[in-house]
Amino acid sequence: MISMLYLMNARGDIVISRQYRDDVSQATTDSFRLKVLGAKEGGTSAPIRSIDSSTFVYCRHLNMYFVAVTRSNVNPSLVLEFLYQKIRVLQAYLGETFTEDKIRNNFTLLYELFDETMDFGYPQNTSIDVLKLYINLGKQKARVVEDQASLTSQITGAIDWRREGIRHKRNEVYIDVLESVNLLLSQTGGILRQEVTGSVMMNTKLTGMPECKFGLNDKLSVEKDKNSSNAGKSGVSIDDCTFHRCVSLGRFDADRTITFIPPDGEFELMKYRVTENINLPFRVIAAIQEDGQTRVSINVKLSATFSEKLFASSVVLKIPVPENTARCKIKTTMGRAKYSPEDSAILFKLKRFQGQSESMLSADVTLMPTVNKTAWSRPPIGLDFSVPMFTASGVHVRFLKVFDKSGYTTNRWVRYITKSGDSYNIRI
Repeated sequence: MISMLYLMNARGDIVISRQYRDDVSQATTDSFRLKVLGAKEGGTSAPIRSIDSSTFVYCRHLNMYFVAVTRSNVNPSLVLEFLYQKIRVLQAYLGETFTEDKIRNNFTLLYELFDETMDFGYPQNTSIDVLKLYINLGKQKARVVEDQASLTSQITGAIDWRREGIRHKRNEVYIDVLESVNLLLSQTGGILRQEVTGSVMMNTKLTGMPECKFGLNDKLSVEKDKNSSNAGKSGVSIDDCTFHRCVSLGRFDADRTITFIPPDGEFELMKYRVTENINLPFRVIAAIQEDGQTRVSINVKLSATFSEKLFASSVVLKIPVPENTARCKIKTTMGRAKYSPEDSAILFKLKRFQGQSESMLSADVTLMPTVNKTAWSRPPIGLDFSVPMFTASGVHVRFLKVFDKSGYTTNRWVRYITKSGDSYNIRI
């Protein structure tokens, strides 16, 4: 596995290093400095380089490089994941934007973290919550360890994301299904690109070491296989899906239920992506007509396609206008609209928009005459929104079961929120 791990600044100076095996020497770092940093490849080349029979796997954080050196045939994904986990650990101890000076002022702490997170080149424990129980900047709390075996199991055990002995007066689980919708429509209303990226966030306040079973749609299929037994059945087809490491992947492959022992507090249980059968929350119909070089007529209809029992909030429709716009005369049936010169657009805002309703906007745009008669490029209309208790992908929570030896009762709360993504655009 990893023979050496070190941090190098942008000048090529080693800030701190830890050697786990003797098959590489400190002189090996000169190869990385000369052939990667010296060639100014640190930010552009692939994060894996083979130099002089040694493999360098590295990533950059701010102005420092985290470099792992090995002479064996390792899994590069595992090494990169360890380096990113290492960055998260240092951020937890030194701050989000830790600097070289902070590292130099905390050498003792960092060497402890180097030894706890890796042993003889093999990654061990990178759980921040567990590390802070035993490495806390020298402010060690007095405690009596009754069973030495329990301490060893806590540090090196399979369940390092949750410690034993957790107690809560009220046992509750909060589940948030958060989705972002990205869309690109053509001028004729055809879908050029659509995508939903979602995440299931949980906040668990449970006593003991409970096992949870979490189920989404009954016929949820992750792999699109026409020959599978689920072919032809209704369900949500997920393109990509990743889980928190507490989830038992073997059980998910067997019966599509998510079984896990949850961390205490907030964590992201899973992330997913859907590109088919998306329920778009809004429909935008726009008619733009240019009357010569001095006027533009705009008519836009915004319709909500979700249930009338739901409401959208913070709806903002950004309708582009030419840069040489002099004046806009705007009329709306609902909400407020105004011309924003800095955005070269009309901003149509609705604080609260009920499902199955619609709103119209019409505008007469007067243009200033220009010497350079360049055709208007017509940027797309942009839409921002937030719809609580609605999912565009169709993913829904079916059940959450909590099993514990004491058999306590658990309160469960589920919330859905769908928002516009980075680009929800309609071409005009």
